[in-house]
Amino acid sequence: MKKKVFVGMSGGVDSSVSAALLLRDGYDVTGVFIKVWQPSADILESITGLNCTWREDRLDAMRVAAKIGIKFETLDLEAEYKREVVDYMIAEYRAGRTPNPDVMCNKYVKFGGFFDWAMKQGADYVATGHYAQILPSPSAPNTFNLVAGNDTNKDQSYFLWTLTQEQLRRTLFPVGGIEKPRVRELAKSFGLPTAEKKDSQGLCFIGKIDVKEFLSHYIQPKAGEVLDIDGTVIGRHDGAFFFTLGERRGFIINDSHKTPNDDPYYIVAKDVEKNTITVAHKIIAEDAPENSVGTLPYGRTETHLIKVNWPGGNGSNYVGKRLMARSRYRATLTPVMIMRIEPGKAGRESSCEINFEEPQYALSPGQSLVMYDGAICVGGGIIS
Repeated sequence: MKKKVFVGMSGGVDSSVSAALLLRDGYDVTGVFIKVWQPSADILESITGLNCTWREDRLDAMRVAAKIGIKFETLDLEAEYKREVVDYMIAEYRAGRTPNPDVMCNKYVKFGGFFDWAMKQGADYVATGHYAQILPSPSAPNTFNLVAGNDTNKDQSYFLWTLTQEQLRRTLFPVGGIEKPRVRELAKSFGLPTAEKKDSQGLCFIGKIDVKEFLSHYIQPKAGEVLDIDGTVIGRHDGAFFFTLGERRGFIINDSHKTPNDDPYYIVAKDVEKNTITVAHKIIAEDAPENSVGTLPYGRTETHLIKVNWPGGNGSNYVGKRLMARSRYRATLTPVMIMRIEPGKAGRESSCEINFEEPQYALSPGQSLVMYDGAICVGGGIIS
């Protein structure tokens, strides 16, 4: 019997090609468009450049399904998206942390609500257009590894560190082993109407938005001071909770503290209670001389991760081993070592201690730190 697979179809080229490839390979394919929460009309109108395109995206997904001849359904996950992605994002910013909505979208919507619904419908697998791979472990029978996509410019494994063995076992990433230009070629060869459609960017499902502008509808802006590393007031901002470490825009520096070359300032610390942000030029933030204020506390060689997950199933295998990690999507991989793991007990989530070989200057609480052994994504957690 044909294996039944439900494909999350966003109306983009990657998920369209994923569905076509699975059909070509003999699967019983059903396309599923996931409808999520959208901001109210007044908020949509007030945010620069934000277009509500879900109806057009759904229509594109339907056109692809009709073109290749597969069943099509719409799954309403508005409540789950609002609760687990939007409300979470607002609460994290309000608390002074920097969340990663795309990670939570994968955990609670695509591989939460959608995955659970598909299994109840009798699916053998779910599939998405993610640029990542799922490969059998060569050392552990009946175990699967989450592996970076072949196209290093498009790899999305960073956003998938929350996946479990049960989900990896029943998930397919048809374009994960293909480079993007080839995906476009395949779309044209299949005659898909999305072959030339531009890639979506920004917040999962909603698109590219100005986060500060969006948050200002839910968190009241609050004027605050910009400080240099000596504590001198050199500018102003509209609320420390809007910013993340390493950011270089959104605040105003007084003319008297600008350099002749207008060198940028980067946020190296923030205090939500006092509503202040501390900034420094990049050379101070990243190349601070010994014993300078830029070395401590801004440069850190360790961090604590909470809500840790090991996609391969066993993080203890990596304690004391040199791994590579990134704390932001597309950030340069940096060497780390897992020093200690605290397993989750009595309802508590797992946590671990991480050491970096070199000081880090933009570790933002709330962001995800994701670790790799070669191309294998071994685990991740939230920086606390």
